[in-house]
Amino acid sequence: MKLSKCLKHALNMVVHSKLRSWLTILGIVIGVASVIAIVSLGEGLEQSLTEQMGDLGGDIITITPGFSRGGDMQFGPGGGGAGAPDTDVQATDEETVLDRTDVQALRGLPDVEFIDTRIRGNVDISYLGKSGSVSLTGVDQKVWSLITTNEIREGRMLNSADQNVIIIGGGLADSFFDHRLGINKVITIEDSAFRIVGILDDGSNSIVMPIQMAYQLLDDKEKDVYDSLVVKIRDEDNLDAAIEKIENKLMIARHVTETDRDFSVSSSQQMNEMRSGMISSLSAFLTAIAAVSLLVGSVGISNTMFTSVLEKTKEIGIMKAIGARNKDILAIFLFNAGLIGLAGGIVGVILGIVLSGVMPYLMSDMPLARGGTFVSVDIIIIALSVSVLVGIIAGFVPAYQGSKLRPVDALRYE
Repeated sequence: MKLSKCLKHALNMVVHSKLRSWLTILGIVIGVASVIAIVSLGEGLEQSLTEQMGDLGGDIITITPGFSRGGDMQFGPGGGGAGAPDTDVQATDEETVLDRTDVQALRGLPDVEFIDTRIRGNVDISYLGKSGSVSLTGVDQKVWSLITTNEIREGRMLNSADQNVIIIGGGLADSFFDHRLGINKVITIEDSAFRIVGILDDGSNSIVMPIQMAYQLLDDKEKDVYDSLVVKIRDEDNLDAAIEKIENKLMIARHVTETDRDFSVSSSQQMNEMRSGMISSLSAFLTAIAAVSLLVGSVGISNTMFTSVLEKTKEIGIMKAIGARNKDILAIFLFNAGLIGLAGGIVGVILGIVLSGVMPYLMSDMPLARGGTFVSVDIIIIALSVSVLVGIIAGFVPAYQGSKLRPVDALRYE
């Protein structure tokens, strides 16, 4: 029997058992749609993270006081165009700080191009009778514009002559107060007036100002003591070597060793790798859970195939009596199972793409969905291939049993 004829018989079996076939297909649809939606969400998040971390700059290194061997790192406040990750580390036995001595030690390294000294804190601001609290970052305005990776949406960067001027985040400018903040608007920060000269192209509620002015507003900050040092190296390709040199230089300057080290050094590249690994692991876990639906669907296909074999027992006997071989019967039922898997895969892909587009809106408050989704052609091809393969594997045992029926026994079956 020709394969085309086997395929035609299999198609007739699917068409003439509509309700049972579609109930079976539904299990495959749910599994494929779930896998595509979750995988696309994970890929979208990875792409978004890669873009964001790429914008941070691979040549940026952040140094913070304190050291945690647990490696518990997280991003610092979106604050003010830091342009590099911060590590939330606990100080060792006693409180440690970064100061001018550390800056002077780093200036002697040939790998270091710029050093930005930063302090952070929260301040109260007011504008046209409305007030609130936001994060403030004090930066060295002479180098901040050369080291930050944030972009200015309106206005300009800070320059070395600036005093009572600030740059604000896009969220603070657009929606923090009832009235939008624009260039040259004056707002009050801790009872002092500051003029806006730039608005960042982001969604943060943060303020960036010259570090000397920030010291005056943040009472808990001691002059020439910094919350972090942001270093731009000359050659991104030598990042690891530069980090090692910086660590060695600081350990000598601070008179510490690896056992009592009291500072942490991190880079956006390291942070990117760590976060990507976490996201990949989470996506794999969620995909494995969604794949259970495919397993349930395969059980449904097996059940449907066993029922089909029982229903078609007499037809099998007739086909064998007129010359059909075992492999022809096997091919018919395998085609049937494959068609069920393919139909489920196609509908599942369509539903998965729809879910991928809807999920970011349904999960807008969850960090996992903020990166959007990305459905690649590879995901679609793999999903269709897996759905057909699941159908064939699930249908193999009942198809094999049907092919082994003796013609006399099949014709006698009632």
